[in-house]
Amino acid sequence: MIKIILADDHDLVRGGIRRILDDVSDFKVVGEAKNGEDTVKLCRKNPPDVVLMDVNMPGIGGLEATKKILRMSENTRVICFSAQKENPIPSQVMSAGAYGFLTKDAEPEEVIRAIYKVHSGQKYLDNEIAHSIAMGVLKPADESPFNDLSTRELNIALQLSRGKRVPDIATELNINAKTVNTYRYRMFKKLQVENDVELTHLALRYKLIDTNAL
Repeated sequence: MIKIILADDHDLVRGGIRRILDDVSDFKVVGEAKNGEDTVKLCRKNPPDVVLMDVNMPGIGGLEATKKILRMSENTRVICFSAQKENPIPSQVMSAGAYGFLTKDAEPEEVIRAIYKVHSGQKYLDNEIAHSIAMGVLKPADESPFNDLSTRELNIALQLSRGKRVPDIATELNINAKTVNTYRYRMFKKLQVENDVELTHLALRYKLIDTNAL
């Protein structure tokens, strides 16, 4: 039996994935979470075999949660998923130690196949991304200015791009607003933007977010 934890801040998404997994006799969903912190707590309490993790969640987010989980348990495999397939998201996901990456429009059969593969110790990438890498089509990571951001900076950049206020981000990350603004200043310098509006336009340009997220 493969024990699985689902992590996504949208009930509808988690419900849809759970229905897929409940139809597989080898799978057992042992927990669900809406943010990175709760995912880490669940994994600490009851280490799963596989975590299906949304990259863009409130709080510490999927990337930082992935790193924390893998530090706690060497045997847990993480598959991250996102609506965005352009770099730097796939590159950062794999650099964080995830064993797989799927887009949110993946077919049920692909989700099931990915879980079996990572559980057996194999890496798994979304078909389109794997093909793009093989053909050299995927833009090199250094073509995206966001690739120069740290995991924490990228997480904050994504939240600011979605209109989150600095005090709210600070509360979710359990840090003070001054620290968030320090990260914000560093991001602006790296990305060569001057305000949150320019940051959002840049995130849209490089397809880190879409208009549905605004």
